[in-house]
Amino acid sequence: MPQDATRASLGEVLRSGERSFSFELFPPKTDEGERQLWQTVRDLEALRPTFVSVTYGAGGSTRDRTVRITGDIAEHTTLTPVGHLTCVGASRQELRGVVAQYAAAGVSTILALRGDPPGGPMAPWQAHPDGLEHADELVSLVRSLGDFSVGVAAFPEGHPQSTDLDEDARVLAAKQDAGAEFAITQFLFRAADYQRLVERARFHGCTMPIIPGLMPVTNVAQIERFAALSGAAFPEDLAGRFAAVKDDDQAVRSLGVEIATDLARDLLDRGAPGLHFYTLNRSTSTREIYQALGLGEQR
Repeated sequence: MPQDATRASLGEVLRSGERSFSFELFPPKTDEGERQLWQTVRDLEALRPTFVSVTYGAGGSTRDRTVRITGDIAEHTTLTPVGHLTCVGASRQELRGVVAQYAAAGVSTILALRGDPPGGPMAPWQAHPDGLEHADELVSLVRSLGDFSVGVAAFPEGHPQSTDLDEDARVLAAKQDAGAEFAITQFLFRAADYQRLVERARFHGCTMPIIPGLMPVTNVAQIERFAALSGAAFPEDLAGRFAAVKDDDQAVRSLGVEIATDLARDLLDRGAPGLHFYTLNRSTSTREIYQALGLGEQR
């Protein structure tokens, strides 16, 4: 159902200074995966998060499912959904069409991303012949099409294709200038990396809320692969702790919850405006972290 016009936009909620707690989901490829997704949605709904986001697959490959699932969340739950949108393989007209689909489904917040090339984050970028080159252009396009709140990505250790961290901060400021109202970071393992990102961003005039992303480790090989793809460092001390329990799945998951909880506390102590959990469509670890932080009692 369309969002109540009198309700504050997500951008307004985040600017209010109230801490946000949010979750990222991805569109599954199978019926069983979709059943798991909806179980996770219901589990997370009980935590009353500020929002949930639904990502595209690699190269924008799940665009139609992303739009459908985000719209279903808007219609059938009490959650505030955020739909992803990327420039990958899409013309301006196609992007306008996706935004129109989101609007028709009652989705009023979009996370505007350039997106990774189909060959991966380090592959050469090639825009669609009638597409967009950069995320700030996508932000401008979305904002021109209606009263949307627009979020963007931020990279604590720098985007894989940035020449240096200062350039990365300038790009983030340019996204704000184009109309972005908040940013969500790639998942990280060190609170100091987040703090340095915020300091660089503020130096370059970027004042919007920057929400750190966390991914509780449940599978060591998987997290190492994700870290390599995103350009995030998997610190040696953490790798050593997980290596010691890698043959015990439950011990890995428990350690992942412990480390993510400690990181979350550190981030909040450093002034983070909230936390964004990359759930991989599983709610157990996230709910345990939420409980350990006492967040359910505060909301």
